[in-house]
Amino acid sequence: MLIEVIADTLSDALIAQEAGAGRIELVTGLAEGGLTPGYGVIERVCKELKIPVNVMIRPHSRGFCYSEEDIEVMIQDIDICKKLGAAGVVFGVLTHNNQVHIDYLKRLIDAADGMDITFHRAFDEADDQFAAMEIIKQYPQISRILTSGGERSAANAAARLRKLNELTADSHLKIMAGAGLSIENITAFLDEVPVTEVHFGTGVRFQSSYDHQIDPERVRKIIKIIGA
Repeated sequence: MLIEVIADTLSDALIAQEAGAGRIELVTGLAEGGLTPGYGVIERVCKELKIPVNVMIRPHSRGFCYSEEDIEVMIQDIDICKKLGAAGVVFGVLTHNNQVHIDYLKRLIDAADGMDITFHRAFDEADDQFAAMEIIKQYPQISRILTSGGERSAANAAARLRKLNELTADSHLKIMAGAGLSIENITAFLDEVPVTEVHFGTGVRFQSSYDHQIDPERVRKIIKIIGA
């Protein structure tokens, strides 16, 4: 079981690593759902951490439909992340009809050549998640989909996430459950949805809020609970 933890500072990333996290999703703009962090933060975190660091590639918080100029910026950000030592990148692109934007997705995948790729929670806004999953599944470069099953909390979407997990079981693609998972609900959730990667944000922070730093004891408790 791999635990991915969201971090927006070097200190948070170091705390998560020390507590036993398996991977960092590095972002800024947590209140806006995560945006591409500054290059200085990316460089320092990638340099100082021993665990993989995957960087959010999201130029603005106005949804997941992008202009040509946005895509060009995202490609440039991916290129810089590669040079700064990031293990992977995290992105998602949709059309105005809330379907996977295949052309833009291909361009971002090409830019990330050799890097680990997560298709992020843009997936949760897809008009048909199962159709979106089948499209994403066609690209072996994409390692996983981060999803809450379309609900505010993954804990409220166990049936859908279990089905998505079953449909990807015979492929390279993993379902990484995230959003709303915590010490209190992770055991019951994993009993219903046997994913191998889980993603934590507020669930591992003091006062369960992005206004506070990561609580290493919460990370350790989750690792102990799930036997990671």
